[in-house]
Amino acid sequence: MHRQVFRLSAALLAACSLAGCASSLQSSDQNLLGVITPYRIEIVQGNVVTREQAAAIQPGMSRAQVRDILGSPLLTDVFHADRWDYIFTIRRTGAEPQRRSVTAYFEGERLQRLDAAQDLPSEQEFVSSISTAKVPSKLPVLELTPEQRAKLPAPPRTETAPAAAPTGATRAYPPLEP
Repeated sequence: MHRQVFRLSAALLAACSLAGCASSLQSSDQNLLGVITPYRIEIVQGNVVTREQAAAIQPGMSRAQVRDILGSPLLTDVFHADRWDYIFTIRRTGAEPQRRSVTAYFEGERLQRLDAAQDLPSEQEFVSSISTAKVPSKLPVLELTPEQRAKLPAPPRTETAPAAAPTGATRAYPPLEP
């Protein structure tokens, strides 16, 4: 009888311990005891459409011209052949998730209009929004002041021989085959 009580209490203790470990693994920041962070894959889908690319698109462009500037659309629909959807999503650890949608409407083979949000980022803004590198608050200056340049020693002067005039004869190379 004591053995059964002992086994039952050991089983309950083990179950409670495992439940405690599971709750510590499922914290809001997904860290194990605040030390170990599981690997999260970066998911990037679609084409980034920047402000510069959208500005380069003009009504009347052909489908090929639009594809050259924006890339292949993420969604093309058989039932809406005159519509291309450029949808971009990115989830990166340490950066805010992003989702943008741009739609190109065609009339036949020519672009009718491009629907895009007014807040499309520039290329520089996009790169800085996905960057997870820690930038120091003050960057070092890597340029010499005029006083420092004046203190530099003068480079050694070397005399260069005038270039030989080409003789017009071609250079003979050894044969490639024996």
